[in-house]
Amino acid sequence: MTIPVIDILIVGGGLAGLRAALELSGRYGVAVLSKVHPVRSHSIAAQGGINAALGNNPEGKEDTWQKHAFDTIKGSDFLADQHAVEMLCREAPTLVYEMEHWGCPFSRFPDSTIAQRPFGGAGFPRTCYCADTTGHALLNTLYERVVEKGIRILDEWEAVCLVADDETCHGVIAFDLRQGRLMPIAARATLFATGGYGRVYLHSTNALINTGGGIGMAYLAGAPLKDMEFVQFHPTGLVGTNILMSEACRGEGGILINSKGERFMARYAPKAMELAPRDIVARSIATEIEEGRGFQHPLGTYIKLDLRHLGKEKITRRLPGIRSICIDFAGIDPVEDPIPIMPCQHYSMGGIDTNEKGEAGLKGFFAAGECACVSVHGANRLGGNSLLETIVFGKAAGAAMKTYLDNNEIIPDIRLIEKAWIETEQKIVRLSRNNGERPYTIRNELAKAMSSCVGIFREKKELADAIEVIEHLKKRYAMAAASSSRRHMNYDLLGAIELESMLEAAHCIAIGALAREESRGAHFRRDFPGRDDNRFLKHTVTRKGKDGKPVITPLKVTFAGYEPTERTY
Repeated sequence: MTIPVIDILIVGGGLAGLRAALELSGRYGVAVLSKVHPVRSHSIAAQGGINAALGNNPEGKEDTWQKHAFDTIKGSDFLADQHAVEMLCREAPTLVYEMEHWGCPFSRFPDSTIAQRPFGGAGFPRTCYCADTTGHALLNTLYERVVEKGIRILDEWEAVCLVADDETCHGVIAFDLRQGRLMPIAARATLFATGGYGRVYLHSTNALINTGGGIGMAYLAGAPLKDMEFVQFHPTGLVGTNILMSEACRGEGGILINSKGERFMARYAPKAMELAPRDIVARSIATEIEEGRGFQHPLGTYIKLDLRHLGKEKITRRLPGIRSICIDFAGIDPVEDPIPIMPCQHYSMGGIDTNEKGEAGLKGFFAAGECACVSVHGANRLGGNSLLETIVFGKAAGAAMKTYLDNNEIIPDIRLIEKAWIETEQKIVRLSRNNGERPYTIRNELAKAMSSCVGIFREKKELADAIEVIEHLKKRYAMAAASSSRRHMNYDLLGAIELESMLEAAHCIAIGALAREESRGAHFRRDFPGRDDNRFLKHTVTRKGKDGKPVITPLKVTFAGYEPTERTY
């Protein structure tokens, strides 16, 4: 078989991948490889909005990108790289208007300007939105443009191995799920836009496709990861299903109530209340539940998110998706009843270590979106910044890949790809032997260990226990086998392949959390409850060691004039 060689391979069909593809179209051959149809990518699940300092608000308040940058850096607990944050916030208005001109149907104020709502941790109402389906609208807008440009899309294809030597990326080994075949693809430049790793946790708002496969593949190929210990828990996931109840609920005026009828956020963030950053609100809810002030439910203890005072007209106009989800999945109409919520894993602040151009530690390898760590979110992401990150850094990575190919004569190493192809085929044969432990049992134990030991609250013994469990699960994975050797649309086999990356990602999260003996942003150590800038105002960079275990090295945070201060709301 002749191995195809393409100019640029983009792995991931969400916002970051599609925006990068648009930046590259017309000059180089581009293919987008996506494990689902692009409009089913997890970007579609983002509900509340995208941040930009447009200054559109009924109060006439002035907003600037510098104020957006300060809020982002403060929200990150001062772990974000400040030059990258400035780039994010400076580019935001231009790219939001670009999306508007491409047809994104933003909600409007009466004067026809793009509507903006308040979000947690922000000093201004700068979150632009399309009711409560903003990710859906943005993703379909970009997809329509990609189709118009004639960019090739391979959907229901999944990369299962990143092929690289010590210095250079040469392409991927991909699995064509429809045909049930393993395919080597050589590429002069490769971008991963593969999303987060939420499914290593038991309770997550993430789609089932968010296994961290791209992050794990990059790590196994030698690319460094950064800040993996910082895992965001969204305060408001629907009890039982973990479906996201958007921060827009609180942005529109929703309140949180405990079993004593108290609006308890007054105890934790008396100024910001429900619009404090997500890490603070999630810990506050978890504390209320721990201390016995939650409501009991067969599916879990919960707190109430109350929207009733907003009225039917506002809920129907501003939060129609939330109302539909509550009716369909919980049998509750938020116009009449409070919503039962609990914190759930939501977002990956850490990921593949990149700079602001998306360059990811290997020549010809780039990353953008949630699988990457630029870092603009630091220890805690503000709501509304994730959609912005995908578009800003998807575009930047596309531009950097164009420059890379313009200035380098790249010839992928076909022999190295053939070797990886053979090794991956052997792995799939082993996973298909049908006489080992089922991968889902390992995956379930991993999720339980991560949720119980590496969750919202952490301490040394629990983290050490999690690491021990993960190392044991890795040994069991060596003997795991899917239930069928058939390859056509065999999701059990695909899950078995992905499990290796999930175990590696979880290992890096737990190792980083154990090493960081402080509390910062979403990482909260009960045994080290204070922030320690003297020892830990630095990134955690993780590489695979010679013994197969993660090895951590520190990396300085980049400053651009915003000095760390006490983080209060």
